Amino acid sequence: MSHETDSIIPLIQQGCAAFLKQNDLAGRFTLHDVVIKNGEAFLSLETPVRNSTFLQKLQQELGGLLQGKTGLKNVTLSFMTTSSEGASHRPLGGSPSSDPTLPDVKAVIAIASGKGGVGKSTTALNLACGFTQHGLKTGLLDADIYGPSLPSMLGTSHKPEIVSGKLIPIEKWGLKTMSIGYLVDETQALIWRGPMVMGAITQLLDDVEWGELDVMVVDLPPGTGDAQLTLTKKLGAQLKKGGAVIVSTPQDIALLDARRAITLFERTETPVLGLIENMSYFCCPHCNEPTAIFGHGGVKTEAAKLGLPFLGEIPLSVDIRQGADEGTPIILADPDSEEATTYRNLAGKLAHMLEARRS
Repeated sequence: MSHETDSIIPLIQQGCAAFLKQNDLAGRFTLHDVVIKNGEAFLSLETPVRNSTFLQKLQQELGGLLQGKTGLKNVTLSFMTTSSEGASHRPLGGSPSSDPTLPDVKAVIAIASGKGGVGKSTTALNLACGFTQHGLKTGLLDADIYGPSLPSMLGTSHKPEIVSGKLIPIEKWGLKTMSIGYLVDETQALIWRGPMVMGAITQLLDDVEWGELDVMVVDLPPGTGDAQLTLTKKLGAQLKKGGAVIVSTPQDIALLDARRAITLFERTETPVLGLIENMSYFCCPHCNEPTAIFGHGGVKTEAAKLGLPFLGEIPLSVDIRQGADEGTPIILADPDSEEATTYRNLAGKLAHMLEARRS
């Protein structure tokens, strides 16, 4: 360790401690590590996910304060979660908890794609609303920690209350919902490292008062990484009573990633309920002629090859996009439309599958 580094680290530690105490954040955040390289400092702080509402304050104020104290050209903060105050989150592969996760949730349906940009989140929201219309008590968890979209699609920026150490879900349209996007500023870039994704998802399950649900819909992030593995580990029992739904567009490159997602669920013994072809065709609003912009029928063909159910196809629609952008899903904004009917029928198929599994 150089003399310069040796003298700067205590300044950072003292400055960080003073800032946390002054802002009543002592005990909420713990300075875990400090690395100084090429005139820059990299700080790692630990905190339970319920304290995420304070992250912006630290990003905006603490970094600048420490930069001024030390004369460094930049101070970057990153965050790791702990599963409880002062206790590090158990890494994936550790011993499972003796307490079951979400014992009052009867089934979980994971909406996955393997690839971004295929309309998975819009599908998850409309299906969740469809479940409520079929009389199911439904929760919706946005598990995309790096790119949460649920608050925007719900048209809400409310912060969840904390009661007896538990986050209370934001309720809208009969859905109980939770997203990391409720806790952090969507305009603020946050650097989360290491077990943050696994820890955040775990706490969005364990530290939220979900209550009794017939089904929880989980909107997974793209890919086949930590989020998917954490979910299958934590909710294996409920996923076996529900399962995974794969959303893909018809073209080959999207189907390649969809196959990877299917392989992951198969390896974790998670049932795959079927495949949905999204953006299946575009229907011109002027001439009503359908155009297969991304091809058509690729997902149905792939489902047949894999021996999995083909659940249906959803068109590429301006109205679906507008509903998501304006904060009201099309299944509610225009319930008599072809698109809303499609989502409602898909939700009905899946609801019947859940019922069959329970009987």
